[in-house]
Amino acid sequence: MSHYICKKIRNYFNKHTTMLEIAILRNEKERVLTGLTKKNVSQGILDSINEIINLDDQRKSVQSKLDEKLAESNNLAKIIGDLYKSGQTEEANHNKIKVAELKEITKELETELHSIKNMLEDKLYAVPNLPHSSVPSGKTPEDNEVFKAWDKPMPQLPENALPHWELADKYQVFDLKLGVKITGAGFPLYRGKGAKLQRALIQFFLEEAIKAGYEEIIPPLLVNESTALATGQLPDKEGQMYYCEKDDLYLIPTAEVPVTNIYRDVLMEEKDFPIKMTGYTPCFRREAGSYGAHVKGLNRVHQFDKVEIVQIAHPAHSYRILDEMLAHVSSLLDKLELPYRILRLCGGDMSFASALTFDFEVWSAAQERWLEVSSVSNFETFQSNRMKLRYKDEMGKSKLAHTLNGSALALARIMASILENHQTPEGIRIPEALRPYTGFDFLT
Repeated sequence: MSHYICKKIRNYFNKHTTMLEIAILRNEKERVLTGLTKKNVSQGILDSINEIINLDDQRKSVQSKLDEKLAESNNLAKIIGDLYKSGQTEEANHNKIKVAELKEITKELETELHSIKNMLEDKLYAVPNLPHSSVPSGKTPEDNEVFKAWDKPMPQLPENALPHWELADKYQVFDLKLGVKITGAGFPLYRGKGAKLQRALIQFFLEEAIKAGYEEIIPPLLVNESTALATGQLPDKEGQMYYCEKDDLYLIPTAEVPVTNIYRDVLMEEKDFPIKMTGYTPCFRREAGSYGAHVKGLNRVHQFDKVEIVQIAHPAHSYRILDEMLAHVSSLLDKLELPYRILRLCGGDMSFASALTFDFEVWSAAQERWLEVSSVSNFETFQSNRMKLRYKDEMGKSKLAHTLNGSALALARIMASILENHQTPEGIRIPEALRPYTGFDFLT
């Protein structure tokens, strides 16, 4: 991690609360260590929990001493004023010397406190969210649990079926070579009916989300570091984000980042729950180190379109809402007539910020492999603690909300799956649900 990023993180967290609440690390230490072990963190992260607790103890001790000295100094200042008024100049001057000594002590304590806070924050920002109890153990994608399998017949493809990148050339859906010419590898150019199909998918996903009660948002595509830090993209995904150094801004990897941050530093009322938002954006990911046949065509690109759904929920209802979001994404894939399965991610394959994640994978018929098209996650209080997103309960106490998000859906691999699964001798059959948006039944 760059020194520059470390400095930015520290500046941010000097003003905001940190990731996991220290009270959880302190009061539920065994659960924390068990959860972090399930996420396969390094031994250094596990060892840091004791260091964090010790540093927090030091912070409290130094803060107490500082408060005591400041109070003593303020009290002496009042006494000095009274002494001068009553003509007791010598005693007043003697107390002024004490005040000067106290100022030196408080400066030293403030310096010590600042140093402890910096060390504490450096330790805290490296600790990921704790996994939900239902998260299976495991280190790699092969250890993920099949939560819902596809139990219907697979599509019967015509003889000599083609992968989506060859179908794209045949029907002029998208052009990867022109993307390379204009920008570079991983930036597809859609054209003609392919562009219209892409636009139809966006409109379809947005309309379905709006029907389900989500408010449509058109957010900025560039965000500042405070926004990226608040949802957990920084520091964890620094190497995956496109950074505009001159303006100190980041291209978004997902609409989750700007949309969730609408409620940063907001104090809500219980009656406001749930907040439901959806947004279409292009997404930008560097995907450093991705090579080989598995990234061919639209399998992995640097720019892709996605419709995101985001919810801010009362903690008591967030897992019911997670189920609702899974049902929403399932309905989209059902309407697109695509074979899919749902995986519950194991601890080692989860994101830094997630407490529980379900991945949707569609069947790539020509490639004969599953492709991830959506991740639906509950972050519990991890993001809300970073962004100070709170609500007042019925007793008037301030508490952290839960945040959730999901892809509904990521278009690149959906496009690939539609081309492959719906190819016929007559062309690419458009699913019934999309035809009102495309205006055509076949890509020919």
